[in-house]
Amino acid sequence: MRAKIKAQDVAAVLTLDRESHIPLQAQLRGRLVKALATGAIPPGAKLPSTRSLSSQLHLSRNTVSIVYNTLVAEGHLEARERSGIYVPRSRPVPTLVQGGGQAMPEAIGVASVEPVVTFVQRDGFRCPPDWQKYPFPFIEGRFDRSLFPIHEWREASRLALTVSEVNAWSVDAGDADDEMLIEEIRTKLLPRRGILAEPDELLVTVSTQQALFLAIQLFVSRGSLMGVEDPGAPEVRQMIEHLDAKPMPIPADHQGLIPEGDFGRYAAVHVTPSRQRPTGVTLSRERRMALLAAAKANDFMIIEDDSESEMTYGSEQISSLKSLDHTGHVVFVSSLLKVLAPGVRLAVMVGPRAVISAARRLRDLMTGPAAPNNQRTLAYFLTLGHYDKVLRNFGSVYERRLIALREALNHYRPLSLMISPTDGGTSYWVKSAQSFDTDRLVQRARSRGVLIEPAQSYFTNPEAGDGVFRMGVTSLRHDRIREGVARLSEVMRSLKEETLGDKSGQRLSGADITSLFEDETLLYHTVYGDPCTIRLHGDGRLTGRAGYANEERDEGHWWVEDDRWYRKWSQWAYGETAGFSVLLDGDQVIWLNEQGEFVDSAVLASSLDEG
Repeated sequence: MRAKIKAQDVAAVLTLDRESHIPLQAQLRGRLVKALATGAIPPGAKLPSTRSLSSQLHLSRNTVSIVYNTLVAEGHLEARERSGIYVPRSRPVPTLVQGGGQAMPEAIGVASVEPVVTFVQRDGFRCPPDWQKYPFPFIEGRFDRSLFPIHEWREASRLALTVSEVNAWSVDAGDADDEMLIEEIRTKLLPRRGILAEPDELLVTVSTQQALFLAIQLFVSRGSLMGVEDPGAPEVRQMIEHLDAKPMPIPADHQGLIPEGDFGRYAAVHVTPSRQRPTGVTLSRERRMALLAAAKANDFMIIEDDSESEMTYGSEQISSLKSLDHTGHVVFVSSLLKVLAPGVRLAVMVGPRAVISAARRLRDLMTGPAAPNNQRTLAYFLTLGHYDKVLRNFGSVYERRLIALREALNHYRPLSLMISPTDGGTSYWVKSAQSFDTDRLVQRARSRGVLIEPAQSYFTNPEAGDGVFRMGVTSLRHDRIREGVARLSEVMRSLKEETLGDKSGQRLSGADITSLFEDETLLYHTVYGDPCTIRLHGDGRLTGRAGYANEERDEGHWWVEDDRWYRKWSQWAYGETAGFSVLLDGDQVIWLNEQGEFVDSAVLASSLDEG
C-alpha cells in the first residue's frame, strides 16, 4: 500500500530561502532531490499535486509543474496516468551507520620525508595518446565523450557563475573546501556507502591519486612496510617507493585480498574492496571483517580505495569498509565523479578528524584546495539531481557493453580464456590457460587496430602476468565490441606456434560424428566460468543449460555435412550457424575451425558415466 504524504508535510522538508540569490525553481528542485536521496520522502510515496504543493510553498503552480516534469524526465520521479506523481519504489534509500568522529590511533602520525627522494619509474603499459583513432580501444578508464552530460554540466556551471555565486566562492577561504559541496557529499554521496561523517572529517582533493598520495605520506615513513594487493595498482607501489618505504605484496584471488599473514609489520594497507583493481572482483564481507580485525589488533591503518563502487549491476552493494569501522582505522578515498573522468577529477578523503587535519596541511603544501569554481559547479550538479541521472545512464550503458564483451569472448573463444567473476565495473581481467607473450600480443593486436592492456605491471613479479590482460568498455560503443573481439581472436590464434589440428587424436568423419553425438551430453565451461551442459538429441534437436542454477537456457538444432559438425542456437552464439571439424582425444571433444585451429572443447558425459 502506497504511503500518503500531505502537502504540508512535503512542504516542511522543502523549506525555501526567498532571500537567496538562487532561483526558487532551482531551490525547489535541489530540496526535492535531497529529500528523495535521504529518504525524507520514502520510495513508493505519492507526492502532492502541483496545485496543493504550490499553495503550501507560495509558488506559482507552473514552477512546481516544471520541477516535477524535469525530475520525472530524469528518472527521479515517475508519473502514473490518472494517478499522479510518485517516488519510484526501486529507488535506494541509504542506511546510515554510526562511526563519525572516530579518534585517531595514537601510534599513527605524519611521516617524516627527506627533502630529496629519488623516484624510480617502472616500465609499464602506456596508452597511446592517439587512442581515439583506433577502431577498437578496449582500454579501461578512457572516457567516451559522447556520454558527457553537456546540458546538465552547463546548467550547474551557469548557476555557479552567477555574480552572487562568484562573489561567494572567489573569496579566499584559506584551506577550506566549498561548504555547499561538503554538505552535498556528506548528506547524499557518503550515506550510499553507509558512511556518516561530519564536515571536518572530509577533505576534497584534485584527484584520487592526490588523495592516495596524501594518505600514504601520513602513515608511511622511510624504511617502513606497507601492504598492497598483488595484483594491485602499480602507481600505489610507486608512491610507497617514492617515500623510501617498501610495498609488501598481499595475494588477491577471485574474492579479493586474502587477509592472512603477518599484519603486525605493516604501517598501513591499501585495498580496493568494492572493485578490486585490476581484477574487478568484490571483497567478501567475511574478508572485510577479518581485515578490520587485523587492523585493530595490530594498530595499522587501512586506506580504502573505493574504486567503481557505483558500477554494480544486478546485485546488492556491500557496505564500504569505512562504514564497518568503529575504531578509526580506515581512511576512505573515492573519486567524486569517476564516470566523468578525466574531465572532472575531484575526489574525497574521509577519515578521523586528526587524519583529515594533517592531510589538509599536506595538501596545502602541495596544491592548496581544488579550484573553488569547480567545487561549486559540482555542488550544483549534485544538488539538482544530475549526478543520479548520469549514474543511471552510465550504469545502463556500461552494463550492456560489459555483457556484450562477455558474450563475444565466450563466442569466439580465442585460446582457453577465463574472465574474472565480477558483477559490475567497466572491465574484464582475462586469463589464458596457455602461456604466451602478452607484450607481443598487445603489439600485434595494436597493429590490427585493437588496444588491450597487458597485466605485468600489476604484479610484484611481472612474470606472473604472462598470458593475462585487461579489456575495458568505457570508450567503445556496444555495436563495436563483437567485431573487436573477433579481430583479437584472429590475432591470438595467429600467434600460436602450432595448431591443435596437427596434434595426436582421432579426426572424425561425418559418420563418426553422427554416431558419437546422437543422444550424447557434452559438458564444458563458459569463458566466465559457469558450467554448461549441451544435450544433442537423436532427432537433431539441441538443448543447452548454463549457470550453477541452470538459469540460462536455449534450444537449437545440429547436423553433419561434409565431415563437419554444424549447430545453430536460437539465442546463444548470436543465433548464427557455425560448422567445425571434430577431433576426439580420449573423452574430450575438440572443435577446430577451417584452418585446423582450436575453437572450443567439451567432455563426453557418457565417458564419465562409464568411469
